[in-house]
Amino acid sequence: MEWVYALVHLFVTVFLCNFSAFMVLPAISDVTMAALCPGKDECSSAIYLTGFQQAITGVGTLVATPLIGNLSDEYGRKTLLTLPMSLAIVPLVIMAYDRTTYYFYVYTVIRTLTDMVCEGTVHCLALAYVADEVPHNRRASAFGLLSGVASAGFVCGTLTARFLSIPSAFQAAAAFAVLAVVYMKTFLKESSRSFSDSSNPIGKIPKGSFSDGQTVRRKESFSRIPSVDDMTCLLKSSLTFSQSAIVAFFNGVGESGLSACLLYYLKAKFHFNKNQFADLLLIAGIAGTTSQLLVMPLLASIFGEVTLLTVGLCASWLHIFLYGLAWSFWVPYVASMFSIMVVFSPPCIRSIVSKQVGPDEQGKAQGCISGIGSIAKIMSPLVFTPLTALFLSEHAPFHFPGLSIMCTGIASVIAFIQSLMIRAAPPISTSKVADTGYLHA
Repeated sequence: MEWVYALVHLFVTVFLCNFSAFMVLPAISDVTMAALCPGKDECSSAIYLTGFQQAITGVGTLVATPLIGNLSDEYGRKTLLTLPMSLAIVPLVIMAYDRTTYYFYVYTVIRTLTDMVCEGTVHCLALAYVADEVPHNRRASAFGLLSGVASAGFVCGTLTARFLSIPSAFQAAAAFAVLAVVYMKTFLKESSRSFSDSSNPIGKIPKGSFSDGQTVRRKESFSRIPSVDDMTCLLKSSLTFSQSAIVAFFNGVGESGLSACLLYYLKAKFHFNKNQFADLLLIAGIAGTTSQLLVMPLLASIFGEVTLLTVGLCASWLHIFLYGLAWSFWVPYVASMFSIMVVFSPPCIRSIVSKQVGPDEQGKAQGCISGIGSIAKIMSPLVFTPLTALFLSEHAPFHFPGLSIMCTGIASVIAFIQSLMIRAAPPISTSKVADTGYLHA
């Protein structure tokens, strides 16, 4: 378990980031509704704004996440972590200062811009860091622990929000976001893979080619955003990789659609408020954290990540359909308990993908999967936001408030079916990566 000690400071950094981010999550819908539709439990403007923001964020992360992941292969994980973690502070400070309508709009614009760079980036870089430090046969467990630590930050942040007022929640979140950056810069060491040695990473210019070869190489890295052809070649490099990407996409459609619809659906149907949202999120978070920290490492070593992926996706579509069919106030709480298995899916996908590329392309591979998830985040709001607004309004063609959530479950069913086709593949060697040629510009 030596690799666990090598990841302690990374775990603390991820915990603080998630603690800060999720501390304000239960309050967001109340703040949005108060700014746009004060005194109402149903607000189409708030639903459309959230969906639009999510789609725009997806467009940004589609470009930013693969680029930052690619650059982290060149400059190091810690160096690239500084950017998203620092940017995430800005919108929290705005809301900590004031939450009137004017400041809400300023917050919305700035948060959208920062999320285009920040959303998913910290987790992507953390996954690449883990892949640098952990051998192949332990990665499913390691990725599970990382997700468990992230879930613990989610639980603690949500629990804290339960006892704080909305202004205090934003103020505390801003303070912990600053603390996360300071801790990371002070204690986290660069991963053990060297980013400045004289070896020739596959697809990069050798230092010996020019007297200032390193400068040339770094300029090329900054000037070259991973293209569609780069990503296509990466996806074609392995059948297992491409199948995992398909699973990641449809799972992302389901998760993004659910997150865009659920809180507004619960507020309209059951009049949920900030504290009830927090309770619901706590149940899901505690179940997921316990599973990832205690259950998943054991199950991964026994059954492997492919089997756990299938189990997690099966639980995912079941709990989405249960949300959509909610007939009483208590059903959403029951549905949230499925998180004990739903949380298996993301770390299993990442572990499978990490084994299909060489050590010099972990950032690119994780960035590619995050980029595919971003495409899902673009598409989901465009489809499910209008559907949610329509069926929560008085003009719905028929009474079925949970229809949009039921439709997100269809995407999860497709992901589940695709996961059944994945067969465990042996880890790819560096020489095999070189032979495929997908890393060359």
